[in-house]
Amino acid sequence: MTNKDLDTRFEEAVEAAMKMTQASLPQDVQLRLYAFYKQATFGTAVSNQSENFDLRNAFKINAWLQISHLSIEEAKENYIEIINSLISK
Repeated sequence: MTNKDLDTRFEEAVEAAMKMTQASLPQDVQLRLYAFYKQATFGTAVSNQSENFDLRNAFKINAWLQISHLSIEEAKENYIEIINSLISK
């Protein structure tokens, strides 16, 4: 599979995700999607402790850091896989 195929499939998955409501997704799924999306679009997370500590953001950054060993391509594949499993339910 070429990168263009992967990028196209990722963009389609992102569009499908945008149509989903947060209330319809469990929080652990939301965190995993966030982490894979960030890894796929920005690369490895950099932990920076800010003065404005926010528990919600701490969970999001932690989820991203946990998958920071994945390549951008792997993160895209994981994101697509989760979205496709949610759509097929």
